[in-house]
Amino acid sequence: MSGKKCKHCGSSEIEVDPARGDAVCTSCGTVLEDNIIVAEVEFQENAHGGASAIGQFVSAESKGGATGFGRAFNAGIGQESRELTLRKAREGITTLCQQLRLNQQCIDIACNFFKMALTRHLTIGRPATHTQAACVYMTCRTERTDHLLIDISDALQICCYQLGRTYFRLSRALCIVIPPTDPCMYILRFASQLQFEDKVHDVTTTALRLVKRMQKDSIHSGRRPSGICGAALLIAARLHNFSRTPADVVRIVKVHESTLRKRLLEFGETPSSALTPDEFMTVDLEEEQDPPAFRAARKRDKERLQKVFLYLRAFYVGLRSGTNTG
Repeated sequence: MSGKKCKHCGSSEIEVDPARGDAVCTSCGTVLEDNIIVAEVEFQENAHGGASAIGQFVSAESKGGATGFGRAFNAGIGQESRELTLRKAREGITTLCQQLRLNQQCIDIACNFFKMALTRHLTIGRPATHTQAACVYMTCRTERTDHLLIDISDALQICCYQLGRTYFRLSRALCIVIPPTDPCMYILRFASQLQFEDKVHDVTTTALRLVKRMQKDSIHSGRRPSGICGAALLIAARLHNFSRTPADVVRIVKVHESTLRKRLLEFGETPSSALTPDEFMTVDLEEEQDPPAFRAARKRDKERLQKVFLYLRAFYVGLRSGTNTG
């Protein structure tokens, strides 16, 4: 019995059961308290002489009742929706990271990103797989692994553009500082898939030098790393007498053939493309080029001004001839 009084009938016959964590009025049967939380841990002896804890443990992150009701009930009963969501998210993220061969540290970082998104209610209205995949890709970017967005898209069989939109919105909402991608990280991965045999190191070294030169000439600015890597590997393969076609490279780097040819044309417009293979590997040109988009815009402006000049010249000549005739 307890010294408390029932607020319904006024009876002081209150039975408190620490095992169930409740207080019940024995006169009217009203449950006065439920899920009583205590700071101390008490034990009781069972029929077999063993000891067991009284009550159940409450999680530090719990916002409701207890997280379980003993062995007689399933472990999932009574858990909060938030805890279930986090558990399912960890399972999905772990499965995806295992497919991508990411370590445990990346799994923990991705789970922390998902927890941040869940706390700010950014998971509402989005498929769980999209949010989990976006968290994994944010981890790949921050940890600088050689994984692309299309790798995650292929692993989950979801649209790459939808995944990209989810990643972009989450990274902005969570204020995650995403470092820029370096195409050099993907060269060794793509080179090993193109089967250069014992010359894979030589081809990789040449391709890395080509990528560095493209970065110096601002060809990589605003470009996806796959196209830069594909163009560098195709040129490096030809320099080392490997007959790799654009179709072979496109199948590995997963870009369109027109994108690959455009990167090759942009590199062909730089002074470095006029060097011989030996000169390219030994000579570093100090002059840097403007980005291709900037040069194309200046070329269009020059052509437009030239057309205006020719029009004004023709107009002036016609005006003079009309004056002389009069």
